[in-house]
Amino acid sequence: MSIYERLVYARRHRLFGKLAYLLLKMLGAEIPPTVTIGSGFLLHHGGVGVVIHPKTVIGVRVGIYPGVTLGRADVYRAADRSAFEAIVVGDDVILGAGSKVLCERGVLRIGNGTVLGANAVLLESTGENEIWAGIPARKVGRRDENDNLSRGAAG
Repeated sequence: MSIYERLVYARRHRLFGKLAYLLLKMLGAEIPPTVTIGSGFLLHHGGVGVVIHPKTVIGVRVGIYPGVTLGRADVYRAADRSAFEAIVVGDDVILGAGSKVLCERGVLRIGNGTVLGANAVLLESTGENEIWAGIPARKVGRRDENDNLSRGAAG
């Protein structure tokens, strides 16, 4: 586990959480303490430019590359007038470099095993083991379940 992942998990520590959060932020990753993250989380290349909305839940063995954003699609509205509820990222998901996950209303769910390609802009929920790419992102294929991180070495 790298120093970045250690800081991610330390954000929720009673004594050192605020310091860990601030260190992550100084290193270029905005991951608020309210974000729930499962085990085996990978913040590739230090996660520079990663921004995650406070109302996000991330499953186990999720890999996030630099420049990823998970947040509201309706930032032009005051937060108290937004219909956004949350983003839920399933297990074994890979979010490619520069990809954006933007939810306007309700809960956007990224299914277990889904891969979001580099610079894709995801505006809707996905199924399991799907591959999404483009702007806006569209389903472009399926991921072989044997390729999931839980079945092999992460890298």
